[in-house]
Amino acid sequence: MSTLRTAARLALGLAMVGAGVGHLTSQREEFQAQVPDWFPVDADLTVVVSGVAEIALGASFLALPRHKRVIGALLAVFYVVIFPGNVAQWLEGTDAFGLDTDRKRLVRLFFQPLLVLWALYGGGWLARRREPDPGKEDGARS
Repeated sequence: MSTLRTAARLALGLAMVGAGVGHLTSQREEFQAQVPDWFPVDADLTVVVSGVAEIALGASFLALPRHKRVIGALLAVFYVVIFPGNVAQWLEGTDAFGLDTDRKRLVRLFFQPLLVLWALYGGGWLARRREPDPGKEDGARS
């Protein structure tokens, strides 16, 4: 694995652990404000469960490099699953984490696909294919 890919994995893992801890501690009310009114689960429970999930995914990305592909894919899915909440924050005009204008909330939406790509890259999904072994012909078995 490349140094850049490893750094990306570690940075995202640390960021996820930090965000998850924030869900459970000092930023809990900010995260509750981001849970859409239409979501059928209590806002505090949603924040706690998503915080635990973020800590688990982030810590796994850090500590289990052998499973980076699975964890990277799970992180990407996580970002897709929470995206409707980000859209709802924009549509409902909910202020949280300094996102206090429609423009800021809209701009934030464009960062979610970058998180998906970051998770996939850190997990090794976006790696270039290996060059074929020069000593072997295509399709030849050893």
